[in-house]
Parts: sequence; C-alpha cells; structure tokens
Amino acid sequence: QVQLVESGGALVQAGGSLNLSCAASGFIFRINAMAWYRQVSGKQREWVAVVTSGDTTNYRNSVKGRFTISRDNAENMVYLQMNSLEPEDTGVYYCNAVQVVGGAWENIYSWGQGTQVTVSS
Repeated sequence: QVQLVESGGALVQAGGSLNLSCAASGFIFRINAMAWYRQVSGKQREWVAVVTSGDTTNYRNSVKGRFTISRDNAENMVYLQMNSLEPEDTGVYYCNAVQVVGGAWENIYSWGQGTQVTVSS
C-alpha cells in the first residue's frame, strides 16, 4: 500500500534547474520527516536534504544554497527545487520517510524507483 513515486528528473545543462516531486501514499505522511537521497552507479546512496514534520530543513553541505526541500501535507508531496546544478549532482534521486532511532537515521519504507537527474557540462 505504501508508495513513493519520484518524478521530475531530466537531462539538464550545468547551471540549470529542476524541481523534483515525490508523491507519497499509504502512510500518515504529516507525522514523518521526509528526505531526499541520490545514488550514482557503483556508489552508496547518499542523503541530500530533509524536512521534518515541523518544516525544519537541513541539507548536505554540497547542495546548501542551491537546493530547497519543501512539503505539502495536504497533498502528501515532497519537493526538491534544485538550482545551479553541477555535473556532480547527477544521479538517481529518491525520497523516503525517515526517523531517528537511537541516534541513527532510519528509512522507514522500501525505496521507490527514483528519478534520473543528469547534469551535462
């Protein structure tokens, strides 16, 4: 029943912008922190940004000032506005609900298919 559907990825030139969307269903969205991750082939998935249920945000250092995460609880949506894109931002972007247990961040649900972002020089 739980679904996480990412969309909005595309091929874009360096310096361009994209807005990614994550449609969530099957759980009580509003009580969960939501995060964006990305993964390049052969590399571990890495955290990019998080927004809490109270709209507190935090970002990976390399994307600070360029990316903005937001959520719409009425529509169970999470967004990632990406500006000034760099080739290093290339990867498959995923969203997931997260919680902190014993000091560790846990991803609550199975990963969706992700959306491909490719930034060309």
